[in-house]
Amino acid sequence: MTDIKAFIFDLDGVLTDTAEFHFRAWKRLADENGLPFTREDNDQLRGVDRAESLRRLLKGKEVPVEQFTAWLALKNDYYRAYLKEITPADLLPGVALFLTEAQEAGIKIGVGSASKNAREVLQNLGIGALMDAVGDGYSVVNPKPAADLFVWVAGRLDVSPAQTVVFEDAEAGIDAAKRGGMLTVGLGPASRVGAATLVLSTLDGVHVADVLAMLNAARAGGG
Repeated sequence: MTDIKAFIFDLDGVLTDTAEFHFRAWKRLADENGLPFTREDNDQLRGVDRAESLRRLLKGKEVPVEQFTAWLALKNDYYRAYLKEITPADLLPGVALFLTEAQEAGIKIGVGSASKNAREVLQNLGIGALMDAVGDGYSVVNPKPAADLFVWVAGRLDVSPAQTVVFEDAEAGIDAAKRGGMLTVGLGPASRVGAATLVLSTLDGVHVADVLAMLNAARAGGG
């Protein structure tokens, strides 16, 4: 059995929760342009990039390319303004200890996020220095559920996909990691991340040694 040498984390919903900031930014854009947008609509944007998010917000409404591009930039401006409020206190419960344990265990740590603001968020959270590699919205052409981003990060970590575990809270992210030949830890309800190798509700109270043991057991059992 191949030893696990790296953990790759999605950012939003795994290390921190910027969903509220995304919602506020999209909602502001929608309200300013007379577009209906609810929290339920926002839930459908989980794990997809900004352009696809705007397409889903538009719900089939056609707009000129120039306007589409301008709205993408405007939403990002709103979001970046909200990001300035993020501090290390916004790490999700259990994340700081889990990252520390991984580092102490000699496991390489990376981030694979669709966000083009990932590096700024990591710095504001106070964990940027822990990352051995960061893949973001600028790193690859094909976003999740394509495997490209996670494969790119694994390459920067100098590990094979089979030696890598991806932590995700979105179905698209789990699909991407599996396509890349990686083990997966799904964080959240089984209805969303049940296809993962291992499903946990949260990282709070979870230890690296326990995750490694459960993943090895799942692999041994063909999971």
